[in-house]
Amino acid sequence: MKALEVQEHARKLRAAHGDKAVAEAAQKAAEMEKLGRDEDASDWRQIEKALLLLRGPHES
Repeated sequence: MKALEVQEHARKLRAAHGDKAVAEAAQKAAEMEKLGRDEDASDWRQIEKALLLLRGPHES
């Protein structure tokens, strides 16, 4: 997944789930890892990291 796509998904997820977006992305990544879908899990981990960056240093 390209960086721009990751950022777009992160923004949409945050708009839909607010403060719970990071947990949602982490849960999706864990589900994909369980299913052996490593590429999808990696995409979700990138989205999770992007969400953490969007939150900024004062909200972590």
